Amino acid sequence: MTDIVELTSENAALFEHIAPDVFDNPIDPVQLSAFLADPRHVMLLAVERGAVVGMASAVEYFHPDKPPQLWVNEVGVASTHRRRGIGRALVEAVVGAGQKRGCSCAWLGTETDNTAGKACFDSLSGGETPQPFLLYEWESAS
Repeated sequence: MTDIVELTSENAALFEHIAPDVFDNPIDPVQLSAFLADPRHVMLLAVERGAVVGMASAVEYFHPDKPPQLWVNEVGVASTHRRRGIGRALVEAVVGAGQKRGCSCAWLGTETDNTAGKACFDSLSGGETPQPFLLYEWESAS
């Protein structure tokens, strides 16, 4: 059985047992601490037998002329656990977390060739028809 839990400082030890390819990179303790310290960040974890097998991260976004919104930044599920509804459960849970926070909506973007992601997001009820958009990205000079 897979449980969906919200990441808190009390259960951050779950990060000691993460299935491969849930995250893009190894967990950085400094970044994890910063994430946990910011109340606008939210992460839901899929946990099975004490190991993290999936996650959805989001940021509660504020703007001067709009009510708060939840921007879903990333969804990841271990390749060994895909096509079992875990991604969908994570997205439903993170959208629910946004609703509990008073967010007017939740939104995310994905690549047009992300077949698995699109299938997951299309399976959720209540969403608007996906719209194409342009994404510009600027890397910081290191």
